[in-house]
Amino acid sequence: MTTPKRIYLAGPEVFFPAEEHKAIVAEKKRILQEAGYEGVDPLDTALTFSEHEAKPARGHRIYEANRELMDSCDAIIANLTPFRGISADPGTVFEVGYMIGQGKPAFGFTLDNRLYRDRAGAADQDEHGHAIEDFEMNDNLMIESGIRESGGQLWVAEQPEEHRFFSAELFRNCVRALAHV
Repeated sequence: MTTPKRIYLAGPEVFFPAEEHKAIVAEKKRILQEAGYEGVDPLDTALTFSEHEAKPARGHRIYEANRELMDSCDAIIANLTPFRGISADPGTVFEVGYMIGQGKPAFGFTLDNRLYRDRAGAADQDEHGHAIEDFEMNDNLMIESGIRESGGQLWVAEQPEEHRFFSAELFRNCVRALAHV
């Protein structure tokens, strides 16, 4: 019997209340398991912290643990729905880049169907006179192009979904596409 491919689950869900995070991750893992994959969540670590450990040291240990999880995975599915701004969670974007840098395929989904430029104000420049990129992509060109170049794809919701940050349908699209890389 072969070991199922491990898929890293990136996204802002780690910041959600515990029960909400747990429910979304359980659904993602269930969908992956039905397709013969193993889902790996960033919180699937056994980290413990001492009350005396400095916050920067804690943060670095989380980074190391998540990097080890990503190293053990074969691909990534990232929730790239804008979070706390006009673009995806920066930690999630780092994780996508990290996996792509290892030559692993990346897939993503977003529940915001507006183009990046529209989310940035639909102008040529921001209030500081800085150019706003306009490549008719759903997020920054580096994110979307990197996903495409890795052999993956970004799925975009056509209409509001069952949850502001999760769509089982878009997630299933990512899972189905895994079979083709």
